[in-house]
Amino acid sequence: MCNCVARLGWMNRMTQFKEKAGKDRENVSLGLYAYPSLMAADILIHRATHVPVGEDQKQHVELARDIAQKFNNDYAATIRARGFGDAFFPLPEPLIQGPATRVMSLRDGAKKMSKSDPSDQSRINLTDDADALALKIRRAKTDPEPLPPDVKGLETRPEADNLVGIYAACADIAKADVLKQFGGAQFSAFKPALADLLVAKLSPITAEMRRLKDDTAYIDQVLADGARRARVLAGETMKAVKDIVGFVRS
Repeated sequence: MCNCVARLGWMNRMTQFKEKAGKDRENVSLGLYAYPSLMAADILIHRATHVPVGEDQKQHVELARDIAQKFNNDYAATIRARGFGDAFFPLPEPLIQGPATRVMSLRDGAKKMSKSDPSDQSRINLTDDADALALKIRRAKTDPEPLPPDVKGLETRPEADNLVGIYAACADIAKADVLKQFGGAQFSAFKPALADLLVAKLSPITAEMRRLKDDTAYIDQVLADGARRARVLAGETMKAVKDIVGFVRS
């Protein structure tokens, strides 16, 4: 449904496709091009109203809104006839919260932190132990200036802004509060504090992931249970969509 409703112009504007395809658009896979439509389907199948995302995923939620709106417009008469009122799909809103809505690479503050980056030193993995985390933060790219006294001073310093944002997110405080504590300090003092905070915050998660790694039966059980519950919700949506569009159902 989403692929039939979405328009080529919408897909061509998707930032991640443009960045990854670059000048070689004719040779990239259809999967890369159509992936945002698949993401929209994941949202709309549950008729979601709010979607928690990072800043970099806001455009994908906006695409889901466009698809939902066009479906509602195209099938407005049938939607009303089937008793769904003026619209079948809600227009989902992106829910972007916290001080680190976009976490950037530890090696380049202009690039998003990503598992596809060939350098493991560029990202924080939930499986990193304390030594690995400390090493990555120690090696993280910074400029030679001390931390600024307020958030305005972070606007032209992407690496500093990124590390302060990571600290703020882990401590559940605002960036301004981080700078109240560390403003004017050198990175040689700030980085160890950030590494200690990351270790304290992530170590319990890392330990649980390692425990679950060998408990495949439990993981399979959780996945199967989630799939069953998702099928119930998705099934009702798909039945309604087929009726609205006019598909014959057995």
